[in-house]
This record gives sequence, C-alpha cells and structure tokens, in this order.
Amino acid sequence: MDTNIGSLDSCKPTSNDVCCPANVTVSTIQGSVSPIIINSSEATLGRHLARRLVQIGISDVFSVPGDFNLTLLDHLIAEPGLNLIGCCNELNAGYAADGFARSRGVGACVVTFTVGGLSVLNAIAGAYSENLPLICIVGGPNSNDYGTNRILHHTIGLPDFSQELRCFQTVTCYQAVVNNLEDAHEMIDTAISTALKESKPVYISISCNLPAIPHPTFAREPVPFSLSPKLSNKIGLEAAVEAAAEFLNKAVKPVLVGGPKLRVAKACEAFVELADASGYAVAVMPSGKGLVPEHHPHFIGTYWGAVSTAFCAEIVESADAYLFAGPIYNDYSSVGYSLLLKKEKAIIVQPDRVVIGNGPAFGCVLMKDFLRELAKRLKHNNTAYENYHRIFVPEGQPLKAAPKDPLRVNVLFQHIQKMLSSDSAVIAETGDSWFNCQKLKLPAGCGYEFQMQYGSIGWSVGATLGYAQAVPEKRVIACIGDGSFQVTAQDVSTMLRCGQKTVIFLINNGGYTIEVEIHDGPYNVIKNWNYTALVNAIHNGEGKCWTAKVFCEEELIEAIETATGAKKDCLCFIEVIVHKDDTSKELLEWGSRVSAANSRPPNPQ
Repeated sequence: MDTNIGSLDSCKPTSNDVCCPANVTVSTIQGSVSPIIINSSEATLGRHLARRLVQIGISDVFSVPGDFNLTLLDHLIAEPGLNLIGCCNELNAGYAADGFARSRGVGACVVTFTVGGLSVLNAIAGAYSENLPLICIVGGPNSNDYGTNRILHHTIGLPDFSQELRCFQTVTCYQAVVNNLEDAHEMIDTAISTALKESKPVYISISCNLPAIPHPTFAREPVPFSLSPKLSNKIGLEAAVEAAAEFLNKAVKPVLVGGPKLRVAKACEAFVELADASGYAVAVMPSGKGLVPEHHPHFIGTYWGAVSTAFCAEIVESADAYLFAGPIYNDYSSVGYSLLLKKEKAIIVQPDRVVIGNGPAFGCVLMKDFLRELAKRLKHNNTAYENYHRIFVPEGQPLKAAPKDPLRVNVLFQHIQKMLSSDSAVIAETGDSWFNCQKLKLPAGCGYEFQMQYGSIGWSVGATLGYAQAVPEKRVIACIGDGSFQVTAQDVSTMLRCGQKTVIFLINNGGYTIEVEIHDGPYNVIKNWNYTALVNAIHNGEGKCWTAKVFCEEELIEAIETATGAKKDCLCFIEVIVHKDDTSKELLEWGSRVSAANSRPPNPQ
C-alpha cells in the first residue's frame, strides 16, 4: 500500500504520549482524483510550489526577502493555506524551519541567492545531522544569466554561479537548480519527495524570473502524489527476528534503550509495543529524550554513561543483553567514549539494519517491522526492572535556601518541572540546559526537543519560533543560556509578531559555561547584556510581552505565577541571574571526560 506524501507517520512529538510527535496527516489520496484545471494565467511555477508545500503539511514558511526571491514570495503569500513568516536573518529562518519540522514532520524556508543561502547553510547542516526533512528554497539568478560571463551581485565576483550549489551538496540529499520551465515541475516534485523519503533537507534554487510565468505543466491542480513505502526483506526480517529472539530469550536481565533514530525510522510506537510485550527495563539515550514515553511503567531514565539518571547506568551496563534501537554513539553521547558497553552483549537496530552481538548482521530490515515482530517472540522478563526497583532511591530535594538567597540552578529547574503538562513542550539549548533539562520528568503529551548531534549554540531561539508556530495549542518553555541567546536573539521579535505565548528562561551566568567545563579561558567570558531591557526594546509596545529579572527563589516563584496566570497569553521572558560556577554535577563530570577525549595526543606514526 502506498504511503501518501502528506501522511508522514512522523515519529516525535508534539506528544510524549506514545512517544511520537504528532502524526500529522496533511493530505491523502482518497480513491480516484480528478485534477482541477487552473486558469492559464495562474498556471505558474510559484503557485505550484506553494500548493505542494501545503499538500505535504506545511502551513508556515520562514523567510528573509531578497531581490532574487521577491516574485516567488508574492506567490507564496497568495496561497491561502500558507503563512509567510519573515525572520530577522537567514540562520534563524533555517532554525525555525528545523523546529517546525520536529513537530509537523517537514519544514520550509526561503532565502535569496548566496548571501542568503550561505547564511542559512549552518541551520541546514544541523537539520541534516538530525534527519529532518527541510525544503530550503533559494531565489536564484535570472535564467538568462546562466552560461554567460556576467558577474552578479550577491556573489563572490565570479561568473560561475555554482558556489552556493556546491556548498549545499554535502548537507542536502538532493539539489535542484530550476532555470527553465520545461523541467521545473519534475525537479520540484522530485526534490520534495526525496526530502520526505530520505528524511533529510533538500535545496531548490529557482531563477527569479520564472515564478510568475504560466506554463502548461502547471495547468492542473497538483495531484497529491504518493511515495512507495520502504519494505523489509521478508526472509531477512524473519532471520533477524529469530536470531534476536534467541539472543534475548536466553539472557537473564536484558534491557531496551531507545535512541534518536527512532524518529527517522518512524518506530516510536513499535518500540513501545516491544517494551510492553517484553517487560524489560526501558531507558533512553540523551538525544532520544522525548521519543520514549517517560510515563511507561518500566522507564528507568536516561542512559548517558557516567552522567546517566541515577541507577540507570548501573542497570544498563550490568545487563547481560541490551537492545539499542536507533543509537548514535558520538563523543558527546558516549561521554568522551567512556560507555561501559560490550559489543557481544548488544543488539544494534538501525533504521534499516540489525546487528546482533559479534555475530550476524541483517540488511534491508526496517526497524519498525523488526521491533513489532520481535515483540511477538520474546518471553516476558522483568528482571532488570525489578533490580532497578530494588536499588532505586528517590532523589533528594535541593537544599532549602534562606530568604532572598541567590537563586541556584537546581532550584530553578525544580520549579520548571512543576510547569510541565500535556499542554507544554520543552526546548533545551546547547549548554548546561542539556543536562538540567534531561533531568526533567516529561508528563504524557509533553514535547521535548534539543539538538545534540550538531550542538550549534543559538539554535533554540529559531527552533522555538518554528516549533511554537507548528503547535500553537502548546506553550513552549525554552531554556536558553546567555551566550547562546546572544547569537540569535533578534527573532524574539518574530515570536512577538506571530503572537506566540512562549516562556523563555534566560539563564544568565556570564559566559559559555559548557565550554568552561571542557577547557576554560578568558574567551568563555562574554559581555553582559541587560536582557530584559533588550527584549522590552524589541517589544516596543507591539504585541504581548512581559519580562522579569529574578535573583532569588521568591522572585522566581512570583514570576512563574505571573507567567502562568495574568500573563499566560503573552510571550514571557524571565531572566534568571545565577552564579557563573553554578552548574549541574553532570556537566562537571561530562566536561572533564570530553576534555580528556579532545586532548588525546596524536597516535605515534
């Protein structure tokens, strides 16, 4: 059965309920379709692209205007199903498309040639690393200028216009340079479908003189096309399941660990089915937080080596068998390559491949098929969870502060925890917020996002804009460090223009704290800003905005009460002043191990 392009079965969520984001079905093919014939004057490339974006589930496109994309923007604005959101810079437009895609399954941004394209490139690279389908559209040179020796503005001064294309080739899975109308229809549709099939960004450059010109290939309303689904090799699937079941059924205390590739494999629900059927203890890798429901009865926390949730690492690393679904083992997720795991005990399940211990490997086996079939073959075994339950000791509470004592970070997150519900979502910026937000216990339905693989500071401002735009029914809570905020602060203004009601906790500790714990130096100290005054200046009386600066717990409690009460319909910006050395214990441990990994001497030649 074909899978419709709009029916992404996306795995992650707006909801932590079954662990997978909103399964947003944006367009489906119901029986036969009779394409509507369009007025010839409206049968344009610009209209076709706009309709395609709507069909795949995009309601908001993030853009920065430039002379090469203005005509195209006119056509996007004319599409009733699209909302064009102007951002302050291209980097944030890309980050916003990233955040939107995390909820809706696909996102889009539009920028101008080269100066815009190279500016958005960093965000596109981040989306590539996180397996997010993004449609990056660039307004390109006039079609008549290709193949000439003309030098154009917005370029590096050479008549070769391919510099931008070459830069995008390594961070997108498909590139389309549309400079004639004859094959524009095919190139646009191929690009969009490839993004959805590969779950990676694509690049579409459209000559600035083409969007408004009618062409016969656009004479009919675009038919929602369907994608042929990937299928498991049945023989390989059966062999993989049989081998895995034998491996796990003879184990005494096996465990399950969910990883970040559960999303791209669309296997979140299948993972939960396996957890339900097996009775195994269930953990999640740090970059998979939010993909596995934390209210599951056998959930034991985040497995992150030496900085895991209390008692989680002990259970995982002492297991005699562990199944990792969709893991990424990089230097950050492995805490400087210090995980105490043994290959011979592990089943590694990737989106289309299964490797069992030191033994057989099986290709062309889809993760979701494998997990579902394996659930039918496993004997129920809750030994690991019983061991966890036996040794578990509830966490202590932060020390009670004296009245008006300086606010501590662990007290701050104790109060953020109380704000979480099914109507909220958490965005965690790169830095100590990674570690503090990992410790938050997500209620059913609460979204959670962060960018661990790429780890670009400043990502969260644009991502918060895009995510909040995608799920207006949720209130986004963003935890952002001062150093990261200085990179991308401008688009708080776009949040205000969009009427968003996000709560931003700006954690002001005077510098790049995560880098201090890896390698300290004067470069990690930043110029302090008056952040609340900055946001008030951006507000400038337009839109709904409320700010507060807090120094102690009493002021924090009052600020949160206001943000969730009288100002619940406003964008609320709470600047939290904390000591420069006030960090999570996990960051201290993680930083020292990553530092050791970074400072390894060269191997002898």
